[in-house]
Amino acid sequence: MNYLIDTHTFIWAVFDPDRLGTKAKTILQDPDHIIHVSAVSFWEISLKYAIGKLELFNILPDQFPEVARRMEFEILNLIPQEAATFYKLSKVGHQDPFDRMIIWQAIQQKMQLISKDKRFRLYKDKGLKLVW
Repeated sequence: MNYLIDTHTFIWAVFDPDRLGTKAKTILQDPDHIIHVSAVSFWEISLKYAIGKLELFNILPDQFPEVARRMEFEILNLIPQEAATFYKLSKVGHQDPFDRMIIWQAIQQKMQLISKDKRFRLYKDKGLKLVW
């Protein structure tokens, strides 16, 4: 099965796996699952690090794609059609553009999204399949 992980899920998987929910941890550890990290997450990490909203230890933002590959996560690029149709995702109370694009990618790619963010539930009726 294909899964997309939210940025915080990726960061926790790298730095603090104990913060992951039991179901999320089980999915991430199952070799039969294909886990994707969006290029949008790398952008979010880089931006938040640059403005001081994210503290990283012994790693810089530009190292995260290689970290993802070492963890055997697939990198999901943002394709032009996803970017061009993003306007179709209604704002249901979630304003963060990074989260909304990851939600849109999960819907468009028909992947389950692994996230603890409770606000993501608002997108279930838009086609989002959420796991934690």
